[in-house]
Amino acid sequence: MVVNPSAHRPRVAFQGEHGAFSEEAAIKLLGPDIELVPRPTFASLFRSLDEGLADYALAPVENSLIGIIRPSFDLFEKSSLVSIGEVVMPIGQHLIACPGGSFAEIEVVQSHPAALAQCARFFIENPQLQKIEAEDTAGSVATIIAHGDRKLAAIAGRRAAELYGGTILKENIQDRRDNQTRFLLLSGSAERSPLLNTAESKRNTNHDR
Repeated sequence: MVVNPSAHRPRVAFQGEHGAFSEEAAIKLLGPDIELVPRPTFASLFRSLDEGLADYALAPVENSLIGIIRPSFDLFEKSSLVSIGEVVMPIGQHLIACPGGSFAEIEVVQSHPAALAQCARFFIENPQLQKIEAEDTAGSVATIIAHGDRKLAAIAGRRAAELYGGTILKENIQDRRDNQTRFLLLSGSAERSPLLNTAESKRNTNHDR
């Protein structure tokens, strides 16, 4: 593993594009003083440390609606990385379309398989909608906005909609409002990172004010 000790900010890899839930989770756990490194797939995420692209990786491993997130958890079990911290994030899945779009126009909805699975009831209630699996939630929003096709929509978080200029047509379409995902902060060493100590100290200071 190649670590970059001279970097001003620790590099944290996450799966997906900017605006993904994993990116939000990294900021929640570690604060904003990190360099976020988007990786297109879970396989590339787990290679990030060995390839010298990141100092840490943040991986989703379990969701309260669908259970273990297998593609990520299985890679974690096979890897030499160790968990040095974790964070649980509330997950609100929103139906996001191109600006000016309407629900009546939507024919195809794309997102990460885990996000689609968390919204099973929504698709049962709307059988006219075709589901397409994609690599991640935020990337799906970026894709539909780039295409500009009002028949396309994506499922992702509010952060992705704001970042790429999408319009939220329906909020919180996940099967339960108390949807949560657990993320692990992974390192090549079991030694606790000063990064966590600093983040916890800042949270405690803000809480005491």
